[in-house]
Amino acid sequence: MNWINSVVRPKIRSFLRKKEIPDNLWVKCPETGQMIYYKDLEANQFVVPGSNFHMRMTGPARLKALFDDGKYAALHLPDVPHDPLKFRDERRYSERLKDARSKTGLNDAIHSGIGKLHGDTVVAAVQDFDFMGGSLGTAAGEAVISSMRAALVRNAPFILFAASGGARMQEGILSLMQMPRTTVAVEELHEANLPYIVVLTNPTTGGVTASYAMLGDIHIAEPGALIGFAGPRVIEQTIREQLPSGFQRSEYLLEHGMVDMVVHRHDLRATLARVCNLLLHRRLDATAEDQVKALVHRPAVAASREEDAPVQAQDAPAKHSGNGLDKSSHEKPETDEVLTQAPSNGANQQTSQNA
Repeated sequence: MNWINSVVRPKIRSFLRKKEIPDNLWVKCPETGQMIYYKDLEANQFVVPGSNFHMRMTGPARLKALFDDGKYAALHLPDVPHDPLKFRDERRYSERLKDARSKTGLNDAIHSGIGKLHGDTVVAAVQDFDFMGGSLGTAAGEAVISSMRAALVRNAPFILFAASGGARMQEGILSLMQMPRTTVAVEELHEANLPYIVVLTNPTTGGVTASYAMLGDIHIAEPGALIGFAGPRVIEQTIREQLPSGFQRSEYLLEHGMVDMVVHRHDLRATLARVCNLLLHRRLDATAEDQVKALVHRPAVAASREEDAPVQAQDAPAKHSGNGLDKSSHEKPETDEVLTQAPSNGANQQTSQNA
């Protein structure tokens, strides 16, 4: 009987063994429960057909979708101590890092690259939520700073795709220290008059929201993205009140003037190219007048232009209009004139950005 156990049975089991199927062949939509073939989802930039639910994208997939022909050069990011506090909870922090690196193929939560966007050089960085929730630690902070400085060296716009649960608790005060450090790097971009564009994806919360994610020149959000500091459940438990429907979602933030636009992922690349050109004061396909009209019709901009001046008394001389301008000398606000004029030097460039 030994030869049956040692020879025959293993061969039978090998013959009858089912063919292994990749565990990521089908993906379930978190919103609708719809099952989507992974290759179809990947070809659609991880947007679920029908429901248009925007699923998370990895860092490499983001950069391939952004740059011309999907080609870019990955930035070499500085190496930092991996476990400075020798932290341990249920598991060692070093083991968690090892698992995250094996899962994502990344060294940490930030993946950066340099490439062409409609022919122009652009530096971009992506926070990969699959790497420990995109949390901000020492390595991620150094990666953001070095990516911004790469944009400074190349005199190029910097685009950040934010997705994070906040500061990395396993690094304690060292992770919180990255908030002011990255803020200083953002200020260096501003001083160099280089565009800094932030794309807020689902979710962007915690210390990342409280620092560099909300310091951009332009903030673009993907549809349905959760954006805030503390989560809605934490807020409800603190204030003991029910929050409004859609609270902290990108559409809610657009309505209340916290982001500049909400853009579908399929239109994101073209939108980023137009914004970069606009901030660099280059000629766009659309006329300046069309651009200003589109800007004025955005809810946040329209709300900011409402007249809040008190009603003038009847016996007072009517020398000024409701917006504080003398009608005899001005027919429209000066800001409209600045927006529609193409600046010719650095001083005008700064004025247009402030407008």
